[in-house]
Amino acid sequence: MKYMKLGSRPDTFYTTEAVRSVSSEVSSDLIVQVKGTRYLLHKFPLVSKSLRLQRLCLESPESSEQQILQLPDLPGGDEAFEICAKFCYGITITLSAYNVVSTRCAAEYLQMIEAVEKGNLVTKVELFFNSCILHGWRDSIITLKTTEAFPVLSEDFGITSRCIVAIASQVMARPSKASSSRDYSRKGPDDGLCNESENQRHKSNTKGWWAEDVAELGIDLYCRTITAIKSGGNVPSTLIGDALRIYASQRLQNISRYSYIARESESKHRLLLESIVSLLPEEKGAVSCSFLLKLLKAANMLKVASSSKIELAQKVGRQLEEAKVSDLLVPSLSYTNGLAYDVDIVVTILEQFMIQGQNPPTSPPITKGIELERKRPNSSENIELERQESRKSSSASHRSKLKVAKLVDGYLQEIAQDENLPLSKFIAIAEAIPVLARYEHDNLYKAIDIYLKEHPELDKSERRRVIRILDSKKLSIETCLHAAQNEMLPLRVVVQVLFIDLVVVDVLVIHALQIQIIESCIIPCILNDTTVAHGDQRLQIPVHIGRDYSHSHRVCRVEVTTRCSRSLPAGMASVKLPSVERDREREVK
Repeated sequence: MKYMKLGSRPDTFYTTEAVRSVSSEVSSDLIVQVKGTRYLLHKFPLVSKSLRLQRLCLESPESSEQQILQLPDLPGGDEAFEICAKFCYGITITLSAYNVVSTRCAAEYLQMIEAVEKGNLVTKVELFFNSCILHGWRDSIITLKTTEAFPVLSEDFGITSRCIVAIASQVMARPSKASSSRDYSRKGPDDGLCNESENQRHKSNTKGWWAEDVAELGIDLYCRTITAIKSGGNVPSTLIGDALRIYASQRLQNISRYSYIARESESKHRLLLESIVSLLPEEKGAVSCSFLLKLLKAANMLKVASSSKIELAQKVGRQLEEAKVSDLLVPSLSYTNGLAYDVDIVVTILEQFMIQGQNPPTSPPITKGIELERKRPNSSENIELERQESRKSSSASHRSKLKVAKLVDGYLQEIAQDENLPLSKFIAIAEAIPVLARYEHDNLYKAIDIYLKEHPELDKSERRRVIRILDSKKLSIETCLHAAQNEMLPLRVVVQVLFIDLVVVDVLVIHALQIQIIESCIIPCILNDTTVAHGDQRLQIPVHIGRDYSHSHRVCRVEVTTRCSRSLPAGMASVKLPSVERDREREVK
């Protein structure tokens, strides 16, 4: 940290019974009252450098040997006044980032300017500020932070704006340099808004070396500083996002943990959260989906403006495939519906995900004139490249939908346990994902099964409504066997599942027979140089292979089904399929 010393005389100020005096052979003739502190001083050294004190002495009547002046509104209070008074006496004072703002404001208030005396205090402070403070990183941060005590005067004197420009310039010069002069791996609370591992902290602090220091600023100065950094255009959006995450983790660390927040604190945190949302980069991936959803949870608890919640939902929708089920469990604060989680905000997120997934990639603008003529020979190549990019984009979009479909089914299993969850909301979440995005319905079946068990009061029509979203053809054989025993399902669905189960078993039987023939007939014949009968040709078949095919089909069918039943969880292996039982009875006969 840089500092500047002015004056050469030793400090002769002393305190006696709450009165500050200066040691001198000449008795004091001036009393200056600064808020709660009284100073016994001398007129000449003070009025020779302060235009305001000159005017006050002329206006104030001399009723006694000591003239009394009142300075109740002097910025910086008694500490700033004492620095100015010592400067008038030639006593050594030290300027630093901690007192440069208060000294500058007090000197301006006392009008210690060049018109009174050359080399006055205002000029000295400005010289130190411009040549030292603005060229130091920590000095600029500390000075900007101290302007919060003098917001109006700091703006009038240009201190705030110059500090912000200096900070932004240093960040833009080296946005991702590593700093060894200071330890940036500060540990935050373990239960904060944005918990992170030690490795992640070290990685982010090495890249965004400036984020922790900027996070010391209040929200107004922080917003202005981040805006100035973003306006430069050469700081990666990931570093901006990381800085916002650090700031949110420090300022909103208890929002997601405690439901009760004082009214004054709630208003303050609401403004802070809305400001953070407005600063989020537009680029996808600048911040993690988990962080966005944590902001959304905090926004729900703080009752922020709906516009901020919609903006967060849109950003989450753009990278929803990165989310986890626990991230989507946004607590509901409504006391009227009794829901455990805010399902409506998840519906909004899914709508945004689908809207952005359906938007085609924007094509580059078509140029006219000479540039268009120049590109015509390569028009076929350009078209092919655009097709390839479109196919890649479509493939990536489909993969995202598959991931989100699995995520939604897991989310449905969680919210299905809420006994107050209406059927309409459950179906709305399930149908928010297109049919093609679910290549299997096992997880969806589990969610429906949980919902039916937690809501036994549903009538037949309501059960049919929830079952309509299930495609029995996309169930595994294990799930089909479970569904065949599920008393909560309508009879029509059970019959449909049994039919599909039999079809699957038949397919398995055919494959098993093919493997059996290859292993028992074809391979031994090849190894023993023996012939087999195939088509119009007469080939020799081993005697032990010449069995009745229908008999093998039945035996294999029973064996495959038995194996499937054995692989089921306890309590599910007792399922009996009618066709299998008939086959067993025929074998006995």
